Amino acid sequence: MTRQTTGYADAARWPHGPVPIDTGTAQLVVARDHPGVTLLVNGVPSSFVDPGDPSHLEFEYQQQMAAVVATLPSGPLRVVHLGGGACGLARALDAARPGSRQVVVEVDARLVELVRTWFDLPRPPALRMRTTDAATWLAGARPGLADVVVRDVFAQDRVPEDLITVATARQVAQALVPGGLYLANCVDWPPLSLARAETATLGAVFAHVAVVAETGVLRGRRYGNVVLAASDTSLEAVASSRALRQGVVPARVLLDDAVRAFAAAAVPIT
Repeated sequence: MTRQTTGYADAARWPHGPVPIDTGTAQLVVARDHPGVTLLVNGVPSSFVDPGDPSHLEFEYQQQMAAVVATLPSGPLRVVHLGGGACGLARALDAARPGSRQVVVEVDARLVELVRTWFDLPRPPALRMRTTDAATWLAGARPGLADVVVRDVFAQDRVPEDLITVATARQVAQALVPGGLYLANCVDWPPLSLARAETATLGAVFAHVAVVAETGVLRGRRYGNVVLAASDTSLEAVASSRALRQGVVPARVLLDDAVRAFAAAAVPIT
């Protein structure tokens, strides 16, 4: 731990230093300057949790995802998270949309056990956790089971190759209800070749695609997260989202012609 954890009800359950999990190690690092704790998986930041405020999302890309979800009609949602970590986004959506039913698909069974022990997560049926890999879950998903599917799966700093193809996008589209939303977290380096290819991939399956990121990332100035949103219905509301425009780090949204220009030289991933 990087500082004392006095005041955290969960702190007695938190380990000091890395602990073994099925895919390597997990470690909790308490923030120095604000409430919350970051989960590191194999030394890489995976999730952030504020035990006292489930709505607090520290990672900018998760703030962007939550803002996109907020453009959907009000009321409970059925959400599937492919990759969950410490379930920070799931906790925030549970707080924002009471009565929602969420499933987190996480390949690491030991990590699932530890996260349930370390943090006060919503209990079933509000939040269920499934121990399997995302590709296997998608292959068996029944049609129309989710309003939102979130992909946030990484092996070190890359998304597994079997989760970025046209075939995978079709499986996600089948798992969504009409008007459902797919959110994918893509981490890329300039000139954003992977993000452009993933955008082309989603455009080959979904009628509407939006690209959301901090301006410096979209302009190829630095490494960062690109959030891709896809649906069979219009995403115009995303472009007008005040939460995206007025965040601590304002996000830029590409739609329609701007998306086509962004992915113009890219080929869908097959």
